[in-house]
Amino acid sequence: MRADLLAGLNAERAARRAAILVTDIADGAQRLVREAEIAADPLAAVLGRHLAAGKSGLVEADGRTLFLTVQVPPVRLVVVGAVHISQALAPMAAGLDLALTVIDPRTAFATPERFPGVELVAEWPDAALGGRVPPLDRYCALAALTHDPKIDDPALEAALAAECFYVGALGSRKTHAARVARLAEAGFSPEQIGRIRAPIGLAIGAVSPAEIALSVLAEIVATLRRAPRPEVA
Repeated sequence: MRADLLAGLNAERAARRAAILVTDIADGAQRLVREAEIAADPLAAVLGRHLAAGKSGLVEADGRTLFLTVQVPPVRLVVVGAVHISQALAPMAAGLDLALTVIDPRTAFATPERFPGVELVAEWPDAALGGRVPPLDRYCALAALTHDPKIDDPALEAALAAECFYVGALGSRKTHAARVARLAEAGFSPEQIGRIRAPIGLAIGAVSPAEIALSVLAEIVATLRRAPRPEVA
């Protein structure tokens, strides 16, 4: 690999941006396609599919065999609320290779005993995000589960501003209507607010904390794998 291509891949990795290295199997020619460049690339459709799947592999294009090396930032899942749903969700998230962080300023809930082996931050979200927790980005999912606007709203605002690929919030439709009004008053557009999945999770008839956790993770995976990546300005 040429030094400039390696440097480019490393730069995209450090910035948590996706990139695809395209290698022509016949002659070894290589080029780097950054995430922001995919839409304008002649191979946009096939590159987009491989990016959404997060998988490298061989493809045929214009009579040539190409190998696509897909580099995608590790997906982070930030859960706001050290509640029973979060406890059930933690081992499932680990099985999905999601880097999980649980934020909750309520120290009675946010204890290592309740969340063994989980990155646990007992701070208010607006203090934790960008502090002990790295800033959110488009490869982050955020799930707000406390039912407490003082805790959930700052996290939702940060997630919408960062264009997280998934933003979900627990609560009834009445609760969400009040949430929508607060976010609109805070200056968020209807389009931004409309990105919040509420009620959170796929509609599988979930009742128990474990079932709700399953529905949330299923919705996150579905969003990650099916939704097109937002373009970079």
